[in-house]
Amino acid sequence: MIQGLLDFLTMTGFAGITWQMAVMWAVAGTLLYLAVAKGFEPLLLVPIAFGALLANLPTRGVITAETLPNGVYQTGTFKMEGTLQDNAGEAAQPEEAADRLTMKVDRVEGGLYDFVSQGVKLEIFPPLIFLGVGALTDFGPLIAAPRTFLLGAAAQFGLFVTFMGALLLGFTSKEAASIGIIGGADGPTSIFLTNKLAPHLLGAVAVAAYSYMSLVPLIQPPIMRWLTTPAERRIRMKSLRKVSRLEKLIFALVVMVICILMVPDASALIAMLMLGNFLRECGVTERLVHASQNEIINVLTIFLGTSVGLTMAGESFLAPATLKIIVLGVVAFGCSTAAGVLFAKLMNKLSPHNPINPLIGSAGVSAVPMAARVSHSEGQKADPQNYLLMHAMGPNVAGVIGTAVAAGYFIATLK
Repeated sequence: MIQGLLDFLTMTGFAGITWQMAVMWAVAGTLLYLAVAKGFEPLLLVPIAFGALLANLPTRGVITAETLPNGVYQTGTFKMEGTLQDNAGEAAQPEEAADRLTMKVDRVEGGLYDFVSQGVKLEIFPPLIFLGVGALTDFGPLIAAPRTFLLGAAAQFGLFVTFMGALLLGFTSKEAASIGIIGGADGPTSIFLTNKLAPHLLGAVAVAAYSYMSLVPLIQPPIMRWLTTPAERRIRMKSLRKVSRLEKLIFALVVMVICILMVPDASALIAMLMLGNFLRECGVTERLVHASQNEIINVLTIFLGTSVGLTMAGESFLAPATLKIIVLGVVAFGCSTAAGVLFAKLMNKLSPHNPINPLIGSAGVSAVPMAARVSHSEGQKADPQNYLLMHAMGPNVAGVIGTAVAAGYFIATLK
């Protein structure tokens, strides 16, 4: 009877449980708590946490994992069975010239997410997420105050500081770039870059990026208050002019052309961002805008989040490198916030007759529109009648573009 019970247990999933899985259950539970109970970026953290939980259960038919010869723990793999054929359709041998052979696929084996996660591996999901972001974003504040472009650029300082710090801690240049991009607080860009340069770090980088995006209201305010005086926080900025539809349409096209010419490797992100915004502003594609803002981005968010979570298997996630990434992510995010605020103060020194409230400099990170809301909230604590939200949207949008350009630069120089 005991032997029969033991035989039964070997057929269940209980026999496959490891201590790493148990630890990751706690990690997934923490992420779910932050998303559900605290409301920290729930649209992303819930699917990521659910995927992480699935990755640490002995599932069947969900995802296949294997350890590559270089030690990288890879998920989302599937197998194809078929026969090799020559140009005439006859069976061929593998030793024949490869350029004359094709494979007739008879069967494809793999779990559900072996196929879904190809959207991450083939770099489909992040650009399409940018399509939705572009459709949801108003570029008017940036066009009305083009100098805020500089604040978005200044906030990228944290990326390069962390890149150098990661190199000093022993990471390779490709890994360091993937970690540094966390400072941009842009989840899709972080995934896009990491998938190209250091796919084995995808789980840790994505979780860090999205976690810090959700923690913007906790991380940024202390840095903003520390670097500014009460008088600076009370600065009232001039009202923004109204931007015409034609200006917005021309802006989307011109920025796309310039950015792609400068960093072709960021083309997919920039093109989809500007396409989404052009659809929003042209006024004749209401159905496409609605789909981009709702169905497309919502479905992709579910698939992207769970695919990322499924890379968080305990065997690879519970490593010293992961802790370093989490710490470096905080450094990257803090440095980006500080750089934006300090650069705004510098701009006031150079142009005292048209001052900028330094609080909007912190919105130069890419967390749209949360970072802009935090700038507005901190400004109202100093002066309840001061409305900074639209002013902060300028550097916020610039930060999205800046992070995508920075990612393109890293890819071009390190791939």
